[in-house]
Amino acid sequence: MEAYLGQIDRLNPQINAFMGDWNGYFAMEPGVLDLCRSSLKVVEDLGCIVEDAVPVFDPEALWQMWLTHRAWIIGNYLGAFYADPALRPLMKNSAQWEVEQSFKLTSQQVFASSVARTAWAATVRDFFSRYDFALAPKAQVFPFDAATPWLTEVGGRKMETYHQYMGIVLPWTLAGTPVMNVPVSFSETGLPMGMQVIGKRQSDFAVMQMSRAYETATQWVQNNPPPILG
Repeated sequence: MEAYLGQIDRLNPQINAFMGDWNGYFAMEPGVLDLCRSSLKVVEDLGCIVEDAVPVFDPEALWQMWLTHRAWIIGNYLGAFYADPALRPLMKNSAQWEVEQSFKLTSQQVFASSVARTAWAATVRDFFSRYDFALAPKAQVFPFDAATPWLTEVGGRKMETYHQYMGIVLPWTLAGTPVMNVPVSFSETGLPMGMQVIGKRQSDFAVMQMSRAYETATQWVQNNPPPILG
């Protein structure tokens, strides 16, 4: 893979969108946005222009779309386990909750969500007619204790579901676009944060090249080797 990607020191002129917290929609742990913004200078030094921009689409509609699609899919995958009295107790509470949400769905809701997803895909296509890549925080929070099932509050805002604090990655899951994560830095307590490099559909190799260029410029892994490699 190293030989295939080649050594990339500088990219052709490109325009990238930095999406931040989507104009305040996504709750963020303090420090996350600052670290991601600090990495944009690296992207600019690679020959890119970076602008603050988000697609013109209601993020709340995306969230509801995600809830519908996820409940529908998980309900179909795990419904048989939930229906079995011997197996249901072995399921995580969150998995049982997803199946139960699927029971509330109507065919009209699933159809409407599919129509909305098509509209979102068209919006993303139009967005990438101007921008070569989109950049966004990889997470809304820094890593937390593995014994914590899920975060109920982020940045002073209550999380309504067990996956809401991961909402910033959902738009691209719904759009079916390629995404790679690159490291940006560490919090004051030494916890890592990354940034999503997002490309248009079927631009997987371009996303890999962009990420490779960033990694070449920063040398994050070489300068901060994971202890497990020591």
